[in-house]
Amino acid sequence: MIDVAQLPLDLGFRPAMGGEDFLVAPSNADAVAWLDRWPFWPAPALTVWGPAGCGKSHLAQVWRARSGAPLVTAGELAQADLPALIGRAQALAVDDADQVAGRRGRERALFHLYNLARDAGGHLLLLARQPPARWRVRLPDLRSRVRGAPAVPVAAPDDALLAAVLVKLFADRQLMPSQEVVAYLLARMERSLDAARRVVAAVDRASLAAHRRITVPLVRSVLNELDNEDAIREGE
Repeated sequence: MIDVAQLPLDLGFRPAMGGEDFLVAPSNADAVAWLDRWPFWPAPALTVWGPAGCGKSHLAQVWRARSGAPLVTAGELAQADLPALIGRAQALAVDDADQVAGRRGRERALFHLYNLARDAGGHLLLLARQPPARWRVRLPDLRSRVRGAPAVPVAAPDDALLAAVLVKLFADRQLMPSQEVVAYLLARMERSLDAARRVVAAVDRASLAAHRRITVPLVRSVLNELDNEDAIREGE
């Protein structure tokens, strides 16, 4: 079992939207440094990429809190009022940006957004699962622009970050699980920040419903229930 006592849990906290905090760790430190450089980016766009659940969306919240940028998904671009999206903030975050690839309307919309941001001295924050070099963009001008702009990865959370997130999420609910409970979760839960939020919420609900302390047996039953729910959803 993972020894939580040996993990460095004194990671830095950064303010985010909604009164939450963002934990700075080796897996995201480069992306945080790039976002801290805004608005002095060397290009009109920055791509932050990494696997689902690595914290890209939370990073975007930090940047949006500073820049006033709205958030739009790639699927909304083709039908959007592009000048209005940039707006007075002259900044925009685009989620699932790699999903524009191969879709003519989306590619042209992102191309126009890039030009609008460039001409206004604004910026685009592009969130994606793959680096721009792997996007199969058909529009040559868009391909050259996104590949020429900076791109920074965010890695999947390591044990130290996941442990710190779990401890903080429990603390936000006025709960203090034992190191044994945290280590048990680390060894068995899905390794993503989204999963950590879902697991902590489920454990809190189960503890309240059963009027029980948070123990390894309680956590084991919660994880089994979550696994069963996921299996049912996959089978539907």
